[in-house]
Amino acid sequence: MKKNADLSPGSITLVDVAKEAGVSAITVSRTIRSPEIVSEASRKKVETAIAKLGYAPDPAASALASKTTSTIGLLVPSLTNNVFADVVRGVYDGIEGTRYFVQIGNFRYSALKEEDLLRVFLRQKPAGLIVSGFDQTAQACDLLRNAPCPVVQIMDFGPEPADMAIGFEHRDAARAATQHLLDSGYKKPGFLGARMDPRSQARLEGFKDVCRAADIMDEARIVTTRQPSNVGMGRQLFELLLSRAPDTDAVFCNNDDLAIGVLMEAQRRNITVPTDFGVCGFNDIEIARNMVPEMTSVSTPRYDIGRRAIQMILDEIKSPGSVEDRNCNLGFELIERSSTLRRS
Repeated sequence: MKKNADLSPGSITLVDVAKEAGVSAITVSRTIRSPEIVSEASRKKVETAIAKLGYAPDPAASALASKTTSTIGLLVPSLTNNVFADVVRGVYDGIEGTRYFVQIGNFRYSALKEEDLLRVFLRQKPAGLIVSGFDQTAQACDLLRNAPCPVVQIMDFGPEPADMAIGFEHRDAARAATQHLLDSGYKKPGFLGARMDPRSQARLEGFKDVCRAADIMDEARIVTTRQPSNVGMGRQLFELLLSRAPDTDAVFCNNDDLAIGVLMEAQRRNITVPTDFGVCGFNDIEIARNMVPEMTSVSTPRYDIGRRAIQMILDEIKSPGSVEDRNCNLGFELIERSSTLRRS
């Protein structure tokens, strides 16, 4: 074998690693592809040799030699949104200790960009795919249904997933939140929404369901925007809501960022929460639990969705068809806190 100094990272081969470790080339290959079937002693030799030589397996060559790579694709609409950060954390915790790794694609709430990313990922022969929701383009839906690997759609619950799905009912969650406002003594609730992707639209429909049933539906109390969601946007939308319907006495926001903005603007205007005004958010992110007053919110199982989605992929890789519950509804929980404790 060449001296290590003569080997550039790109020139080091699997055979070089085998010679350095004192094992066969097939043992090196097995250690890289399926470490669980290699003895601990041999695996350590190979791992030491790989680290010493700086060997990096060529994923393209591996894909040509097999039906799939060790990559599991994860497509999300945002990497800055705390909601999807929790999902990603669950995915990474679930894949820890396996031979697979995650490749993330951020389609930034663009269905066409998501379709493009799906095509890119599928050309790379992934071992599995995790995608957000059910709102893909028609072409993307076809790609998912015909994908030669396990697919899990996350964060939503629908009647017919492409392969598998895990999430919760956004419309039902919104109904529960809105009904809670009425049960707490508020008479004229409003709705604030930003971005208004299909999941946010489902929450708006849930709000409308309850208001119609109570005969208090008023379009003037619904204020939405296609712009991204943040705390500042919550303050702006709340200001617009009060200008359109000043007698509004509570608000259900389609996420916690907006609700935090409402709390801040209410404080600036000397509106007492919850006595004069109730505020309910959605997702129950950490800061919502630490606001003053503590904020009522719909707790969603984001981490569990990511963790269980990756396990579904791994189970299907190991034994195709083994996942029995292929359309899993994890539910939600309404966490009642000080921001809506008006009851009268």
